[in-house]
Amino acid sequence: MGAKAAAGPSARERLLTAANELFYDEGVHTVGIDRVIERAGVAKASLYNTYGSKDELVRVYLEQRHAVIAARISKYLERYAGPRERLLGVFEAQGELFAEPGFRGCAFVSASAESPGEAVSRAADGYRGWVRGLLTSLAREAGAPEPEKLGRQLHMLYDGASLSARMDRDPSASAAARAAAAALLDAALAAA
Repeated sequence: MGAKAAAGPSARERLLTAANELFYDEGVHTVGIDRVIERAGVAKASLYNTYGSKDELVRVYLEQRHAVIAARISKYLERYAGPRERLLGVFEAQGELFAEPGFRGCAFVSASAESPGEAVSRAADGYRGWVRGLLTSLAREAGAPEPEKLGRQLHMLYDGASLSARMDRDPSASAAARAAAAALLDAALAAA
């Protein structure tokens, strides 16, 4: 008997793809669940059987974005051997995100502003914790005497670059943030 035809994406995958497109482009609050269902081409029951609620779909959407961004930045940093270059590479990787045609800013900031709630807060906290942890870890590897302090400062640059790239429609904001990060790192190392 011949090979069975490959199945298409599951209802779960279609819902998540539709949510990612609509929520990121238009906002989690303004996009109704009916639009997600229509875009995904599934029955309303599929959404509730799979995710249970819109809040849960929003949480999973944000967690998926976190995973994609984390993997992308981690892969980008593989090109660098030294800790200084890797730390500054975070801002370069961020610049690649800013240069994408569909860049609309930080999904976590947008979702938190539009639809504050426990599910959004947990997802945003997880993402922000990852970013700060990465920057702190790289600061420690680079020899910064107070890596937590420097990690917090670098995180503020990271957030500011994202906001500037979105609000000013300026993908080069990451280059300015990288230069500021280099100055902060060099000052921290000189003080050691």
